Amino acid sequence: MHGEYKVPGGKLVVVDLEEVDGKIANFQLAGDFFLEPDEALDAINAAVEGLPASAPASRIGEVVREALPADANLLGFTPESVGVAVRRALRNASSFEDYDWSIIVDEAREPIEHVALDEVLTREVGEGRRGPTLRFWALSKAGAYLGSFQSYRNEIDGDGARKHDVQVVRRITGGGAMFAEPDNVITYSLYVPGELVRGMSFAESYEFLDSWVLEGLRELGIDARYEPLNDITSPGGKIGGAAQKRLGSGAVLHHATMSYDIDADKMLEVLRIGREKLSDKGTTSAKKRVDPLRSQTGMARDDVQASLLGTFRRLYGGADDTVRPEELSEAQGLIETKFSQEKWLRRVV
Repeated sequence: MHGEYKVPGGKLVVVDLEEVDGKIANFQLAGDFFLEPDEALDAINAAVEGLPASAPASRIGEVVREALPADANLLGFTPESVGVAVRRALRNASSFEDYDWSIIVDEAREPIEHVALDEVLTREVGEGRRGPTLRFWALSKAGAYLGSFQSYRNEIDGDGARKHDVQVVRRITGGGAMFAEPDNVITYSLYVPGELVRGMSFAESYEFLDSWVLEGLRELGIDARYEPLNDITSPGGKIGGAAQKRLGSGAVLHHATMSYDIDADKMLEVLRIGREKLSDKGTTSAKKRVDPLRSQTGMARDDVQASLLGTFRRLYGGADDTVRPEELSEAQGLIETKFSQEKWLRRVV
């Protein structure tokens, strides 16, 4: 059995193994990573040999870490990445390349419609009616998106939202509040089966699912990196943030919003961003927290999005698709019964 895992921002980890009587046998680690001293490779191979084939990636990582010599130096990979590669070899995890991707460059919609579609399309993937899908959003009006567990009162200034005609919605993913205006952000959603991130911790899955974006941003000359848990950032400051939701079917919703040219003054009138949150990012001004893509690329928003989409297609392919009539109808139903209801919007007052 053969498994590979490209560490986000790192190197390729390759494993070959057999499964004998429910245990890992004839295990061999390889890759383009750096490892010192040489004897550490033998220590890793010996540690994994004989482990239960059912061992999760986290447990395999722990065993590898414990077996490493005290002076071991790993560059471009981690003990946990060995575990992910093992799970892939045993076919308990998949990779982007294993799927035929659908790509939706969506029409302009209100924020509430987008959050409803996120739930619907994730459910469709989980129930096998839709394959893995990448969808780029387009907005017809400004929106403020509350994380699933955030307090409405603590995060939203109602007067500011009404003044600027900002639609306030609550999404199904966790994380922090986001402010977005038409043509000022790039937002995308990934709807994927759970197998794609099986064996990964939440932190690992965030970076893994956004690894193509980091590559795309670097191709545009941006020194982009991931900052745990869910920030896409650069030496110039934060670019965007991601959030996830995993449904009972196992399907995963992963979406990210990146600022292109944000109106920070308006954002501050709509979102109640406290000093503690700002200082936690190492700055005292919301304007300094936002690092628009326009200032880093000099490109039009649509050109930046097209370039990122081109990176995804180059890496993983993808066929053009649209939101299906039945999916749109289901989303409209969710808007009426859930997302437009005060019970949902103010579920955490």
